[in-house]
Amino acid sequence: MTTTAQARTVRWQGQDDPDRTDTAVVSFRDRELAAAGTSITSEYRAAWTLSTTPGWVTRRLTVEVKGKGWSRSLQLERSTQGRWSAETTTSGLTDLPAPGIADPRSLDEAQDCDLGLCPLTNTMPILRLDLLNDSAPPDETELTMAWVEMPSLRVLPGKQVYSQVRAYSADPGHAVVLYSSANRGFTAELTVDADGTVIDYPGLATRLP
Repeated sequence: MTTTAQARTVRWQGQDDPDRTDTAVVSFRDRELAAAGTSITSEYRAAWTLSTTPGWVTRRLTVEVKGKGWSRSLQLERSTQGRWSAETTTSGLTDLPAPGIADPRSLDEAQDCDLGLCPLTNTMPILRLDLLNDSAPPDETELTMAWVEMPSLRVLPGKQVYSQVRAYSADPGHAVVLYSSANRGFTAELTVDADGTVIDYPGLATRLP
């Protein structure tokens, strides 16, 4: 992985929704990252910030979503003891589920947040599991995620599985990671760069030049 303190900007266009554009400005430090981004769709606009502790474990995710006649926000935090908590706000009328954590104890095993429809949050587990290197274990690893549903900002446990398909060194500039989500019944091979950020996420998003 190329570690740098300089921020870089990454943009994706939705494959499932071509009207959706996601942007992330991310800074990689020594085994941690900080990022801020936006998601713009025909139905809503979202802005978010993310920070991790060393080891690419989520420290805090904040998200604000605005639709026509409504808005809501979420501040999701993971303590050093591994407990998740959330503060939320809502304004206006919508039939979306209430934001926030449905069951805090269901997230006890989670180290990562997963912001729905956002390719950037796949980066943390990819780096923590060392899936960019030839020495990565070949076995699948199942993880519990604090999955943030968009645009409701409801937080649910999400079971996901990661494993290496092809290491970074085997294909200069790219690595391929096998990813599956039990919540969505979805499996895909993610193409990522040397920092572990998604280049191509079949069915969801493709990075823009």
